[in-house]
Amino acid sequence: MNHYDKWDWDIGKKEVADLGKWRDKFQYIEELRVSHDGEKVAAIVKNEDMEFTVCVQSQVNEPETWENSYDKVWNLKFGPDDRLSALVSDTGEWTVSTDDETWENGYDFIWNMKFNSNGNIAVSAQKELSYSVVNNDTPWQNEFSRLTDMVISPDGEKTAAVVESVPVLESEIFKFRQGCYSIAVNGETWDKNFMNVWNPYFSDDSNHIAASVRTSYYDYYIAVNGKTWDKSFSSVWEPRFSPSLTLNGTNSNTYSITAPVKKGGKWFLAKDGEIFWERPYFQLWQHLYSPDGKKIAAIVAPEFGKWTIALDNTPWDITFSDYLSDPLFSPDGNKFACIFKDNGKWGVAIDGKAWDCLFDMAWQPTFSNDGSHLAVKFKKDGFYYIALNGNIVDEKYDDLANPIFSSDNSSILLKGLQGSSYNRKVIKI
Repeated sequence: MNHYDKWDWDIGKKEVADLGKWRDKFQYIEELRVSHDGEKVAAIVKNEDMEFTVCVQSQVNEPETWENSYDKVWNLKFGPDDRLSALVSDTGEWTVSTDDETWENGYDFIWNMKFNSNGNIAVSAQKELSYSVVNNDTPWQNEFSRLTDMVISPDGEKTAAVVESVPVLESEIFKFRQGCYSIAVNGETWDKNFMNVWNPYFSDDSNHIAASVRTSYYDYYIAVNGKTWDKSFSSVWEPRFSPSLTLNGTNSNTYSITAPVKKGGKWFLAKDGEIFWERPYFQLWQHLYSPDGKKIAAIVAPEFGKWTIALDNTPWDITFSDYLSDPLFSPDGNKFACIFKDNGKWGVAIDGKAWDCLFDMAWQPTFSNDGSHLAVKFKKDGFYYIALNGNIVDEKYDDLANPIFSSDNSSILLKGLQGSSYNRKVIKI
C-alpha cells in the first residue's frame, strides 16, 4: 500500500487557504510550501514584533503561526512524513525547528538540510570555524576544517560528506597534491586521502558508499568504501550502485558500481573499473537503473551538440539541440521519459518520441503506478499547467506543485495557487 492511499481522493476542488488574508495580516511572506497530501500550506512570515516565524493553514483551520519566533527563518520544507521543518536563528545561533520544536544543539551556521524517506533530518553545520554533520540533533564526534557534499543514507542511520582530512592552506600546493580530502561516514574518514573527492553516494542498503576521486591532475577513479578501482580515467561522473545487493534472496556484499568515465577524449559507461558500454559518446551522464536493476539509461551526446537518451547503450533515434534533464523510468521499468530543450523550447520525450506540445519551461514528469500515464508540470506565457499524455488538462495556475497519481491510476492530485486562493484539486483521468 502506498502511503498516500489514505489521502482524500474524492473528485473535486477545495480551497485550503486564502492567501489574501495572509497578505492583510503579514507584511512579509516568503517560501510558500505545500504538504505532500495538499492539505496544508505554509510560509515564512514576519509577526507583529517584526520577527520571523512560520504560518500554517489547513482547510479546516484558520492560519496559525508557530509560537516561537526568530531572528531569521529559511529553507522551509515539508519532509517525507509531512512534518514541517526549517533552519532557524535565535540570537545568532542556528538550529533546526520541526513543527515548532527546536533541536537542543545550536551552531554558528547550518545548511543543506536533507531528509531520508522516513523523515530523519540531517544538516551540515559550522561552529567555531569547524565543520561537522548533525543527524537528528546528534552531531558527529569528529570535526573538520572543511566539509561539502553531505548525504544521508536511505535508512537514515548514516551521514557522509567530503571533508578536508588533512588541513591545508591555499598556498600549500604540494601538500594539496599529496591528498588532503576524503569521505567521512558518521564522522569517521576513509583510510585513504585524495587530491579531490565529490559526489558521495550510498547504496540502497546503506552499507556502502562510493564517490568520484582524483589522485593527480590526470588520474580520476571511482572509490568504494575508500578503495579505488584498479584503472584510472581522464575524468569520471557520478557513481551508482546496482539496486540489487542480494544473491539468491540472501544478504550479500556482492555489488556492482557503474559510472560514466572519459577515455581517449570520449565518454563510456564503466562497471567495476572496466568499460561496460563499448560505444563511445561525446558526453554521457545522469545514468540511472530501472527499478528492478535490469536496465540502465543515461543522457548521452552521440554527436557533438546533439542530446538524446541511451537505453542499455542503444540511443534513441531522436536528438535535441540544447539540453536533456530529469530522466526517469516508469515504476514497472518498461517506459522511460525525460524533459528536453530544443531550439529554446522545452518539451517531454517518452520512449524516443517527443510530445507535440512545447513549453517555456518544464519539470520532471511523473508516471502513474502502472506506467500507462505520464503527467508533467510546465510553464507557458507566465502561467503553470499540467499536461497529461501530451495534452493540456485542467486550468491555469499562478503557481503549481508537481502532480501526483492515485495508486489505482484513475486520478491526479493537483496543488496550486490561483490568484490569492491556494486550492487542492483531484481530477479524474
